[in-house]
Amino acid sequence: MLNIEWWHHAAYGYIWQLAASGFAWEYLRRNDDYRHDYQTLALARRQDAEQLESFADRWGLLFPKRPRHGG
Repeated sequence: MLNIEWWHHAAYGYIWQLAASGFAWEYLRRNDDYRHDYQTLALARRQDAEQLESFADRWGLLFPKRPRHGG
């Protein structure tokens, strides 16, 4: 786990102002297992939809749909 002084107000006082999703992200991004999974996925030459969906499902991630641009 990362060596971070969570109780240090100057560094982390802002968390009290975060919405639930922001707080969840702050917590998740410090999780060693998440960081390992993300790094593995990021280093892959190609990610298929199944890999991305599996990653998102495992970590409870939701991504907004991108609008399609008409041509």
